[in-house]
Amino acid sequence: MSKAFQLCASMYIPCVHPELKAIFSGDKYPGVRSLIACTEDAIRPESVQSAIASLAAIVRILPPKGVGPLRFIRCRNPQVLEDILAIEGIDKIDGFVLPKIDENVLPVYEAALRDTAHYVMPTLETIGVFDPLWQRDMRNSLLQSSLRDRVLALRIGGNDLLKYLGLRRIRGITAYETPLGALIGQLILSFRPYGFHLTAPVYDFVDDPDTLQREIRQDVRMGLIGKTAIHPSQAPIIDKALRVSRDDLEAARIILDSRGSDAAVFKHRGAMHESRVHAAWAQQTIERAAVAGTV
Repeated sequence: MSKAFQLCASMYIPCVHPELKAIFSGDKYPGVRSLIACTEDAIRPESVQSAIASLAAIVRILPPKGVGPLRFIRCRNPQVLEDILAIEGIDKIDGFVLPKIDENVLPVYEAALRDTAHYVMPTLETIGVFDPLWQRDMRNSLLQSSLRDRVLALRIGGNDLLKYLGLRRIRGITAYETPLGALIGQLILSFRPYGFHLTAPVYDFVDDPDTLQREIRQDVRMGLIGKTAIHPSQAPIIDKALRVSRDDLEAARIILDSRGSDAAVFKHRGAMHESRVHAAWAQQTIERAAVAGTV
């Protein structure tokens, strides 16, 4: 099973948060499946060193990897990544979110991570992301990178991308009702066929669960496998929307079971299924259901 499906709602926490220890260990908000401690946009430049010191104190006493939620650190830049990699016990961290990834910074991160086994989640959030040729070149760079097999998912940085358009999220409006909608579709077409999972951007308004529900349902329909959360109240809404319907799960199992039979096409509950064409969907559906559950 791909560990990417275990991300579900990934909650961001500034590394200077007063309760970082309790949150990052999984003691606080135990229902959140993945956590990202941020040393980049969430903190001021003058707070970076104190954030690293805080991480160093916390990482040493974390439970081993695999116990509790998935734990990631969003590094500010390659130098900060190197400082974090020097922390005692850093092997307890599942991986790193690499901000503002492009072809120039990827080799620098690659060199820093060469002797580690951490997963990485590059974030698509630079101005180049709008250019289909940049998407092609970035995809090829990732495919040729020594980090290729450790790319858990690509994260779509919605707020940074809207910044270049002079826009921001609007209450009551999903990302798919903004220019981000078309761009998300482009990114899926550019990266997903080549084996890269993608996660969905955050919805900024923690007091508007209805729009968050609408947006995450569309995220799932688009094939995105998880979503950034900025508040613990968003996590259960995201996780619930990621559940698989029992009908889809049953169809997925039948599709995979039928691959060795003579019937390449069959009908189930009024829908046509093709065992070869729909096998990838079926496998992903079963993996998602194993983590998120069914509804």
